[in-house]
Amino acid sequence: ADQMYGPKEDRKLVIVLVGLPARGKTFTAAKLTRYLRWLGHETKHFNVGKYRRLKHGTNQTADFFRGDNKEGVEARNEVAALAMEDMLSWMEEGGQVGICDATNSTRSRRNMLMKMAEGKCKIIFVETICNDQDVLERNIRLKVQQSPDYAEQTDFEAGVRDFKERLAYYEKVYEPVDEGSYIKMIDMVSGNGGQLQINNISGYLPGRIVFFLVNCHLTPRPILLTRHGESLDNVRGRIGGDSSLSEVGEVYSRKLASFVEKRLKSERTASIWTSTLQRTILTAQPIIGFPKIQWRALDEINAGVCDGMTYDEVKKNKPEEYESRRKDKLRYRYPRGESYLDVIQRLEPVIIELERQRAPVVVIAHQVSVSSFCIFLNLFFLPKYVLWMYEGRNSCRLC
Repeated sequence: ADQMYGPKEDRKLVIVLVGLPARGKTFTAAKLTRYLRWLGHETKHFNVGKYRRLKHGTNQTADFFRGDNKEGVEARNEVAALAMEDMLSWMEEGGQVGICDATNSTRSRRNMLMKMAEGKCKIIFVETICNDQDVLERNIRLKVQQSPDYAEQTDFEAGVRDFKERLAYYEKVYEPVDEGSYIKMIDMVSGNGGQLQINNISGYLPGRIVFFLVNCHLTPRPILLTRHGESLDNVRGRIGGDSSLSEVGEVYSRKLASFVEKRLKSERTASIWTSTLQRTILTAQPIIGFPKIQWRALDEINAGVCDGMTYDEVKKNKPEEYESRRKDKLRYRYPRGESYLDVIQRLEPVIIELERQRAPVVVIAHQVSVSSFCIFLNLFFLPKYVLWMYEGRNSCRLC
């Protein structure tokens, strides 16, 4: 991986978010963090607002954010520098990609960050711009509802007025990015197209980031994830294979169809994604009224020479392989087969396509691939035969 980055300073990357409040910066930072971690890059999200609240409390009024409030400007620059110092220290300890989440709305602030990073890491600015007033009004109200800055505010509308006043102060001093390496996301938050402008972007990882941002959007939509119903090989405890469903699996497929058709009855543009193996195809078969798409990338992990064996048989006949897998399941590769990391790599096109979708998607796959999706979506319970629904804005629930 180091060879892909080139110069030493390019092996560490800082993504600096830029934009007025309520433009989707934190949401974009969370999506990037999730994607880069899923790819295996050590990534950490540094939210400057958290540093500000820790140092100066949560009860700051809009006056604190005035451009001509010298003490307020100095205090905000100070916490931004603290966040950057922590990020650089974290990188010295092995971190690879840091994401600086703040407005960073003036050239002087951005110049300060670039000077701190000089000779230590590469900086890319990601600026989020939104001109859709309906989206902004919704985001403002959501921000006031969820932000710790307004947790003690009992009058919601007074909080909205204060936030809009804060926003007006930022607008007076805002300077769009036109320096260094940058990516501008313009009106992509609405889900109706938008533009992505890039300048001076080169290198392996920056290219992957651009590719991801080109394909993602912020439109909420449900994503339903499930394993296939129980298969005959599951009953026998055998790895891999391409067996059909057991009686229990057939019952699950019918119950799944009933749930999906009820849950998505008004979502006629939804689609069903399966692997190319018959246990997922048969699980999806009772679901009617939606197009079905088969992805080879969703197939179960290739167990190579161990395909069709039970784990007891692997332990008895190939004890060295059994022990290697037990010690490091993530990186262990079956002889003439795959590792979990191999599966993650082949799933990337599916993840990108999932990000592009604006309609609901039902993914019926295998333990490894569904678990990988759960990791990508920040779900830390890995389902067995239950269904998870991801609502598109960092929330999930068991159905």
